[in-house]
Amino acid sequence: MIAMKINRVDYNNNNTPVLYDREIDEFAYDVLEDYKPNLLKEPGAVRFEHFLESYLGVNLMYKDIYNPDPDTRILGAVAFRGGTLKVFDRENMRVANILVRANTVVIDNFVMESGREGLAMFTGLHEGGHIMIHPKVYDRESNEDGRKLLPVVYCKRDTVESFGKSHAFKNAKAWREHQADYFASAIAMPNATFIPFIRKLMREYGVWKNHVIIGQDDDLDILAGELLPERITEIYGVSKRAALIKLRKSGFVVNA
Repeated sequence: MIAMKINRVDYNNNNTPVLYDREIDEFAYDVLEDYKPNLLKEPGAVRFEHFLESYLGVNLMYKDIYNPDPDTRILGAVAFRGGTLKVFDRENMRVANILVRANTVVIDNFVMESGREGLAMFTGLHEGGHIMIHPKVYDRESNEDGRKLLPVVYCKRDTVESFGKSHAFKNAKAWREHQADYFASAIAMPNATFIPFIRKLMREYGVWKNHVIIGQDDDLDILAGELLPERITEIYGVSKRAALIKLRKSGFVVNA
């Protein structure tokens, strides 16, 4: 496993890396070149469980992660130093605390249900992003002010498949969630294959420009909102939501 070279950090916010998206793209390219170079040559789906276990060497677990907030859902968690995870014990119908060792990724069972394969991939890769980019943030027991750092990092639904959001993040944690999620997109849909694949696909549909403007033509709206995302989902194994965001982030789909 290669390590990311972090050149700039925010010392006032737990050593949060200061990164441009393009730097994460470049790092993801190096990771794939080290892990499975063929994924940089031919469009295809990443086996996220194999990536986590075999390449990152993490302990992978599946649990019903407990969340007292009914309005949000926790999709995954990472234990950098080991700690306690609160889960729902279905067998005994109660909330329980379980011990998780260091370098553990926990995926919520909800994510692994049939029909959510794309979300499962992104959740796993998102947690992998934390492990690769943020070890110096979470591997300490306290920050520079002496405040205790949580040993387990929880990732909620609104932080997964959200790499297209604006960079106007309200705090360092939001920045870190964006970095982990952008890393997931760069591994799942690397630019090395994604960009030529979409250009070729658009030619097949008779579009000779390198972008589709939506809101002007019904056929182009269907192409951008349905046909292209469906093909991306079929080839890369991501969700339609992630495919749409990647199309926009890459400049292939723009508003009128």
